[in-house]
Amino acid sequence: MSDHAVLHVKGRVLVGPEEVKDELWVVDGRISYERPRAEAVTVRGWALPGLVDAHCHVGLDHHGAVDEATSEKQALTDRDAGTLLIRDAGSPADTRWIDDREDLPKIIRAGRHIARTRRYIRNFAHEIEPDDLVAYVAQEARRGDGWVKLVGDWIDRDAGDLTACWPREAVEAAIAEAHRLGARVTAHCFAEDSLRDLVEAGIDCVEHATGLTEDTIPLFAERGVAIVPTLVNIATFPALAAGGESRFPKWSAHMRRLHENRYDTVRAAYDAGIPVFVGTDAGGSLAHGLVAAEVAELVKAGIPPIRALSATTWGARQWLGRPVLEEGAPADLVVYEEDPRADVRVLAGPRRVVLNGRVIG
Repeated sequence: MSDHAVLHVKGRVLVGPEEVKDELWVVDGRISYERPRAEAVTVRGWALPGLVDAHCHVGLDHHGAVDEATSEKQALTDRDAGTLLIRDAGSPADTRWIDDREDLPKIIRAGRHIARTRRYIRNFAHEIEPDDLVAYVAQEARRGDGWVKLVGDWIDRDAGDLTACWPREAVEAAIAEAHRLGARVTAHCFAEDSLRDLVEAGIDCVEHATGLTEDTIPLFAERGVAIVPTLVNIATFPALAAGGESRFPKWSAHMRRLHENRYDTVRAAYDAGIPVFVGTDAGGSLAHGLVAAEVAELVKAGIPPIRALSATTWGARQWLGRPVLEEGAPADLVVYEEDPRADVRVLAGPRRVVLNGRVIG
């Protein structure tokens, strides 16, 4: 399709969880619900807003930052899976050049991870001590797109288990500084210990959140703190635990418990009213393009299919401040052969991907 061709999407356009239209048009790269006079290329099927992966790392692999060619492959893999909006939850690579590519997903960056010294994966993060946390949060708030990413807990080799990385007063000052600069803050948290301090300090989101308990779930719900469970990543916990069994048996047992309880934890969070969004944690050791698998995992955890869909479409885009299939919005949408509301596994096979008004898959 040429850059100036008009596209007619006909069938069922899922404008929202309850709102369905029969058709839309794409004119000059934007959505219109008024029939244009020009001839149009027709695409038929079930249309959704471009999917959201709210925890993804473009520009990163298990060694650290990658080159532009590898970053491009990662972004293309996500795009072809239907992911057209990414919240990049920490990357040491500069991926700003992607913003100039109309054929690659749109990215909302959280800057580079901020971790405690020797308390995270090598080459991923700024590794600092608490006295420097405010300054580094300010730096990454200015570099990012409205988000900052902390590492809230990690294995403490002396303790032999996961422990919180930051004192309460440090995260209070850091989160206050991020908010002053107009940025939201999220944190990597596997375990239980760091959650209360982070939430009471005003954090906006927690990644993974496997350590939620009966005590902290009501606190998250009361404060409206979102979680991005990354269940496709949590599936790797047993293998990680087995690898660390001999050196850190306490940590290994803890990781297994967190894994065993993962579905109950997510369902309890959802039932309590905590906002839950789709994220895959692609880009460290995990492959890109797993957004459909993560939606299916949320359904397996007990989240109703329409809400799991919203967690990667309408609700996720609203949370991130980006448009859906509304009049005049950029035409970022995915078309499927069948109704994804009836079976979310349909998401694994996009019929057409439309990005910035162009059919690209």
